[in-house]
Amino acid sequence: MFVLELSYTAPLDRVDALMKDHVAWLDAQYTAGVFIASGRKNPRDGGVILAVGDDRTEIERLAASDPFVVNGVCAYRITEFIATKTSDALAPYRQQL
Repeated sequence: MFVLELSYTAPLDRVDALMKDHVAWLDAQYTAGVFIASGRKNPRDGGVILAVGDDRTEIERLAASDPFVVNGVCAYRITEFIATKTSDALAPYRQQL
């Protein structure tokens, strides 16, 4: 499992101009079953995405395809972790050491 932390590197007006494309990109990843939660940080200086996957390289490639990254308005910090404990709703994503 991965935590993808977005940090804006451009003013919010540039971020907002790309929001429609970013949301379409998010929606495609939800449909593909890769993303399971996402949202804005508070204060609004970026966002957070919870993603599932076995291949860090693939998650990095996916993050690089975000319209925010392609257009230079955000940078990603990706943290991989092993989700050994979850709520019942997330039981399908539990991992074992």
